[in-house]
Amino acid sequence: MSTISTTDYRGIYHFSPKEKWMNDPNGMVFFKGEYHLFYQHHPFGTTWGPMHWGHAVTKDLVTWEELPVALAPDEHGMIFSGSAVVDWNNTSGFFDDEPGLVAIFTHHQEVPNDHPIQRQSLAYSKNSGRTWMKYEGNPVLEHESFVDFRDPKVFWHEQTKEWIMIIACGQTVCLYHSPDLKDWTLGSEFGAGIGSHDGVWECPDLFPLAVDGDASQEKWVMLVSIGADPAFKEGSRTQYFTGDFNGITFVPDEASHTVRWFDHGRDNYAGVSWSDIPAEDGRRLFMGWMSNWMYANQTPTEGYRGAMTIARELTLEKRDAEVLLVQRPARELEQARTAVLSLQNASIRQVSEQLNTLRLVNYEIYAEWASDQSVQFALRSGSDNETLIGVDASQNEVYVDRSRSGISDFHEHFLGRHAAGLKAVDGNQHVRIYVDYSSVEVFANDGQAVITDLIYPDEGSKGISVQSENKDLVFASLHIYELSPIRAEGQSE
Repeated sequence: MSTISTTDYRGIYHFSPKEKWMNDPNGMVFFKGEYHLFYQHHPFGTTWGPMHWGHAVTKDLVTWEELPVALAPDEHGMIFSGSAVVDWNNTSGFFDDEPGLVAIFTHHQEVPNDHPIQRQSLAYSKNSGRTWMKYEGNPVLEHESFVDFRDPKVFWHEQTKEWIMIIACGQTVCLYHSPDLKDWTLGSEFGAGIGSHDGVWECPDLFPLAVDGDASQEKWVMLVSIGADPAFKEGSRTQYFTGDFNGITFVPDEASHTVRWFDHGRDNYAGVSWSDIPAEDGRRLFMGWMSNWMYANQTPTEGYRGAMTIARELTLEKRDAEVLLVQRPARELEQARTAVLSLQNASIRQVSEQLNTLRLVNYEIYAEWASDQSVQFALRSGSDNETLIGVDASQNEVYVDRSRSGISDFHEHFLGRHAAGLKAVDGNQHVRIYVDYSSVEVFANDGQAVITDLIYPDEGSKGISVQSENKDLVFASLHIYELSPIRAEGQSE
């Protein structure tokens, strides 16, 4: 069953719930051929409310099947964010002969005339996540001093043969370890005096990546999202650190003492990576919530609110002696393509003539041209709106300008231009752009810089155009593909 619509800004190839509210991705785990996506869900309203875990699965990272609510509030409170793992060796004692799924989540309990209580709890599933049983010993971890104590991300650490939990604790993260997912011991705390503290720390993740594919140069990557603060017009966003982790302590490297943003747009928040991707695959796959707490409750959709980014592959790569966290669209998206236009060594005049004949909504653009040239695309354009995406070679930056992208009056800071620094690769600029009914995702110079932004254009705004100050500019290549979910043969819409 698909959750696709072509109206009301619902994306064609981005996941959103059939109805009602969605925010943070939760419990992302791969098991028995399925990628599970749980998510913060209010099944009775289109704004944030009593949190449940919604649930969807996919086999290809493009076509989603929405399943019934997995976890609902109980006597311990709402079901806030968390993670899920495969307990392959039954360390928890929840399973018999076969491995199963264990969810680790925050119970958020409101307290009259006092701050809420946040504690960590478990649930487990013996049938591939279709039904869940909450552990009778919940909660399994609580804290007396942290007001904010939430969003546990858990993984198995092979070197110490223990489970590791990284959890947000206000303006830091804490690292716990456990042999069985039930009894947790504090190992260390990280975050004082490093990184951005423009908002509360949330939704952390921690995982190893080989630098340039060389396991001998492995580094650990820590993601930390920070909540929106009215003092900062950027709203909620995500930063990353790199360093070493020994099962107890994370030690940041020198590069981590400079704040590094995961995404330079406004609408990629609370993202985490999938657990238990098979070793033969070997990828670190990521997905984020495509919104911003600054205006998430006001976006102009009806019947539902919230969507996820496309799935992305994360790598660490050395660029000009600097190790960067690089993002690329998951390769599965290539299966969703239908070729529309393919040009090689084409002049900007030829490209412009071809683009002017197209009317598209859900598509991918790949373009490559000389590094010293500036190029700007106008996408989802119509009589009253357009979204500008380009590379300014003189400023060495890639940008998205949504100042005229459509509906924007729901928040004063929605309009604007968002840019990221950019270095050319092999003497060329490479830009890959994903466009859908209400979003653009830009991957510049092979994933070096990423910008994710929501847009709300008129339904008829389907135009595409390109311009450059250099009238003799030549595109080394330009490809456009229409994107739609992958359907099994004979499957109807």
